[in-house]
Amino acid sequence: MVEPYKSEILPHWRYKDAEVAARSAKEIYALFEEYRQQNDFVGMDMARKFIQMGYTRARRYANHKSGKKYDEKRQVKPLDCDPVKAEAAAVFKKWWDKIRADEDYLQRKKAHQQKWG
Repeated sequence: MVEPYKSEILPHWRYKDAEVAARSAKEIYALFEEYRQQNDFVGMDMARKFIQMGYTRARRYANHKSGKKYDEKRQVKPLDCDPVKAEAAAVFKKWWDKIRADEDYLQRKKAHQQKWG
């Protein structure tokens, strides 16, 4: 993770349930917008990454309550669904989709990739 962004964003990153996830995603998205106002694409992308990780981490716990997908033999464990975490994941997914559809973000991403590879 890239500093100072990790220290700025991580305290807001929570996915316990849908209510907590909604507050978390809203706060992280506000940071995304602050970085946009500062013309800081790296900050925007780090905020996007934390929202995406909110989705993927909540989905992991939604599918496997222990958070562990594999058993000690490296076999995929059967699904042990947690609907509370699934709702939290859905909250983050909406915010992630909003960013992925943001034309300004996409243009900045393309420019960044062209410049830095």
